Amino acid sequence: MMKLRIGLGHDMHAFAPEASGRPLLLGGVTIPGCRGLAGHSDADVLLHSVCDAILGALGLGDLGKHFPDSDPAWKGVSSLVLLEKVSDMMRTSGWQLVNLDAIVIAQQPRLAPHMEAMRQAIASALQSDPGAVNIKGKSPEGLGSLGRSEGIAAESVALLGAR
Repeated sequence: MMKLRIGLGHDMHAFAPEASGRPLLLGGVTIPGCRGLAGHSDADVLLHSVCDAILGALGLGDLGKHFPDSDPAWKGVSSLVLLEKVSDMMRTSGWQLVNLDAIVIAQQPRLAPHMEAMRQAIASALQSDPGAVNIKGKSPEGLGSLGRSEGIAAESVALLGAR
């Protein structure tokens, strides 16, 4: 019988000021024409939630433990780099991705045109079959801070199997 572990990840970032010129990155994909998110790294909430889900399944804490925002080495880093490092931790520990299910919660922008590119980028960083990665977009329907377009949130569930 295969050993399994499950982890849950969550992240939320406010939009950066208009004048910052930061691009919006979600799932390792630049979303054109959109204001970026504020954060120490590139603020990719989807990749941060995926990293946290995998780290949680491994019992290794969270993203901040491994890549603290107090460390200048991670300033502005691509979250794809962080995901690749988490993927290395996963494989080194003898685990592999069985399935990843993620949801991005945003009033704007519309994400449907970018979902496939996000899925491919995540699968590539995890050295996984794209069929094991699922991403959904949901609107908060105008409710709360996300509904007022103050930021974007993401949640992920990762199922890992022992190799």
